[in-house]
Amino acid sequence: MIDRSVARRRFSRAAASYAGASRLETEIGARLSERLDYVKLQPRRLLDLGCGPAREAPALAARYPEAQLLLLDFALPMLRRAQPARGWLARLLAGRGAAAICADFERLPLAGASLDLVFSNMALHWARQPLAVLREVHRTLADGGLFTFSTLGPDTLKELRAAAGASRVHAFLDMHDLGDMLVAAGFSAPVMDMEQLTLLYAEPQSLLSDLRASGQTCALDSRHRGLAGRAFGAALRAALAAQQRDGGLAVSFEVLYGHAWKAAPRRASDGRAVVRFEPRQAKK
Repeated sequence: MIDRSVARRRFSRAAASYAGASRLETEIGARLSERLDYVKLQPRRLLDLGCGPAREAPALAARYPEAQLLLLDFALPMLRRAQPARGWLARLLAGRGAAAICADFERLPLAGASLDLVFSNMALHWARQPLAVLREVHRTLADGGLFTFSTLGPDTLKELRAAAGASRVHAFLDMHDLGDMLVAAGFSAPVMDMEQLTLLYAEPQSLLSDLRASGQTCALDSRHRGLAGRAFGAALRAALAAQQRDGGLAVSFEVLYGHAWKAAPRRASDGRAVVRFEPRQAKK
């Protein structure tokens, strides 16, 4: 399991360097935003869940100009870089009631049925209990609301896992397990798909430096607590170097995309069945 307090400290320390070391997250965020082109939805309030420095906020605000945008992350230094009062974001969001919230996404400080859209780019794999996050998202969505997200799958960083050992690299959920969790959380007809991406690094240290600068180092409860030492670092770089081909180290990332709707309840809180009647269209 993820030690959330350790993960929070790592991301907090990496806030200043995160943007320059997270090119994958930037690219996936753009791809996830583009998927909203096919969704007919006009939200009144939307949440960027696990927003980091809020790279996707301008695109979301431009796409839904009438909506209130909420930015939520568990690392306060990240949020300080995403504050609506700063620069370009202030000009873009002026008068739209944007707000930044520092909170854990397993316990959202938001009222039930208060959101129409929850957007989450590359954050769900940092949950200690992913099902708890999905249930919170479902609780805070209004009927007919949409949850759209990206996360990492099990083939991610398999090269690093082979070199460092499974105990030092996070394991990631399978696409089918996430789909089952969405159903268990109450979502209707979830859709999941996956793509395999490869990033080419000139040498192993570039990969390790990016992971450290973006805060994405091991935060497992079961992690080794002592200092790894120079010997381990040298052995790790040597094991990664042995995997290099054509002058570079190819690193795998399995990216999962998902979306699911919160359907209207079929029964009222007292157990009575809910039956909806659509108005009959007048005959021409």
